[in-house]
Amino acid sequence: MKLASTADLDAHVREIVAWHFNPETGTPFWLDRAKTLGWDPRREIQTYADLDRFGLFEDEWLRGGPVRRWVPRGLADKPVYVFETGGSTGVPKSRINIDDFRVDYEQFSLTLPDEHFPPGSDWLMVGPSGPRRLRLAVEHLAQHRGGICFSVDLDPRWVIKVIKARQMDQAEAYKRHVIDQAMTLLKAHDNIRCIFITPKLLEALAERISLRKAGITGIFCGGTEMTPQFHRWVHEEILEGIYFAPTYGNTLMGLAVHKPFDPADNYAVIYYPPLPRALLEVVDPDEPTRVVEYGHTGRVRLTTLTKEFFMPRFLERDEAEREPPCEKYPWDGVRNVRPFKKLGASVTEGVY
Repeated sequence: MKLASTADLDAHVREIVAWHFNPETGTPFWLDRAKTLGWDPRREIQTYADLDRFGLFEDEWLRGGPVRRWVPRGLADKPVYVFETGGSTGVPKSRINIDDFRVDYEQFSLTLPDEHFPPGSDWLMVGPSGPRRLRLAVEHLAQHRGGICFSVDLDPRWVIKVIKARQMDQAEAYKRHVIDQAMTLLKAHDNIRCIFITPKLLEALAERISLRKAGITGIFCGGTEMTPQFHRWVHEEILEGIYFAPTYGNTLMGLAVHKPFDPADNYAVIYYPPLPRALLEVVDPDEPTRVVEYGHTGRVRLTTLTKEFFMPRFLERDEAEREPPCEKYPWDGVRNVRPFKKLGASVTEGVY
């Protein structure tokens, strides 16, 4: 992996590992895990590459309780949020948060042009409510930029259930219900200039109204249906001068930002992770310690490195092409993220 400064990343890794494995500040899960390793991570982990020694992070570790095993002792006196991911069937994965979601979205805010996301303007959040991190995160983004955030009520687990039951009429009815809520808010609050929305819901909303005529000047969009075809359609049919900010994010990572639009990319959707807080690599699915060559396809591997949450070498349920650094983001990125083919029919995306 090529980075702006490998030495800086390695120093950050040492700081995070020292924190999570220190008996005074560390995370109970990792302190217990250290007893089974036969080596001391605080001594042995000196570089980012050394994190391979932990092996792959298992998502089952995040299911069920006690969730406090993930709260670092050094932060035990802080108010703790718990956010969930998945959960349409079985026990969802949980991640604790204190300030990470705020930090992630304040950093993302720096990438948004004020011309299209005007400070002081209000936002509409057309995404999942309930135990998801996204609602609070977008609300904080709006507040950080001096605005107020309006939200719809949306349960993505219900959508996935009816799709799995092949009740497509129910799924369409629920989508209309969500879009009706968004339409009502846009008509009632004329200071809404910015919107978060998923690709499928953006398509459905654009069928009903002109976003430009509704006063929208900036769209923040995230979801698994962000394909080059969708990206082209948005630019050719929807924007009319509106700024489009596609993102790749989740509860475990934070937010990977888009490469600035360049016609030479032929509408490829290219993301760069928020180093050094999180890194994305594209690896060989059959040999997940091996990063593939630039332009080659593989499975997305995530490493999260904050004082709240340490998660080395987690295999996402996505695949992508490995993207070289660009001028704005001088480290590896990912191109055209989509569901990992080998998971096949087990992945149902619903409203994303």
